[in-house]
Amino acid sequence: MSTQVQTTLRGPEAFGLARKAVEEMERAGVWPTPLNFELWLHFLGDPDGALGQEMTRLLKAGDAFTEGTAEMLAAEYLPRGRLSEEIRDAGAVLNRELSTVSEAIAKAQRSQAAYGETLAGASAHLEGASEPTALLGVVSKLTKATTQVQAENATLEKRLANSTKEVARLREHLEQVRRDAMTDALTNLANRKAFDEELLRACDEAEKKRQTLSLAVIDIDHFKRFNDTWGHQTGDQVLRYVASVIGRVSKAPRVAARYGGEEFAIIFPTESASAVEAALNAMREEVGTRALRRRSTNDELGAVTISAGVAQRRPGESGSSLLDRADEALYASKRGGRNRVTNGERMDEAA
Repeated sequence: MSTQVQTTLRGPEAFGLARKAVEEMERAGVWPTPLNFELWLHFLGDPDGALGQEMTRLLKAGDAFTEGTAEMLAAEYLPRGRLSEEIRDAGAVLNRELSTVSEAIAKAQRSQAAYGETLAGASAHLEGASEPTALLGVVSKLTKATTQVQAENATLEKRLANSTKEVARLREHLEQVRRDAMTDALTNLANRKAFDEELLRACDEAEKKRQTLSLAVIDIDHFKRFNDTWGHQTGDQVLRYVASVIGRVSKAPRVAARYGGEEFAIIFPTESASAVEAALNAMREEVGTRALRRRSTNDELGAVTISAGVAQRRPGESGSSLLDRADEALYASKRGGRNRVTNGERMDEAA
């Protein structure tokens, strides 16, 4: 949540912003779910922010604001707050664990020091002791001190073992939170934030190693028609279906993401545009072979087709430039009648 929105929600304007959020959602035909309400508060509280700009774009384009859209926006623009909260919570637990372990170590150190003093005293007593009773007293004192040190060490070992388990649990939990923050909730593919970071990393690696790198952008043909004809839930069903095919084809080291709305992107490390073109055509054919049915009524939805464009990275080229060229290839597929793959390298050769 931006500082601007936080300030507004803690001041006298909070109630007005909340009322406006409900009014705007009603005007846009969006249900006032908790997630939608949170998104609209951010949108109206900071319209020039990243989330505000994206929501403005979606609303102006007339795109349906579905549950999937809300989840995608939340995953992309709201996870930082959640992640920060999780990190703060984990930090508090870790601090408690460290404090407890420190106390246990300090106690064990004091016990060891006392044991050393007992040994020193016992040594002095033994030198002058000649009576069995005196010797028995020294041995008894040593036995008691040894038992106490062993107990303290056992407690410390148990505390350290428990802390190790707790730290491992925290690490696993935070890793899951990180994965959630980088995953599109509707399709389980990477979200746009994760894609942007991976594209930057992939371009840097390709430049350093002088390797081939290709990028594909994919769009579901006439997706708005599915939403308008069958409703948003059916549209989400179509999105999940296409994403499942893309996910099967895009095993590591390939990286697939839901880039926005009905658009997807795939990074192909070390693969040429011609090899990627063949993979995309196989994907396109698989998507078109299945006859989808509406879950609630079992009505046939008709053919689902996809269009795609692919571009191969040039030496020194940035991720944004590569993405622009892949987008140009995608638009060429749409202009050419859709349900096809356009290789941007062939476009450049023809030009």
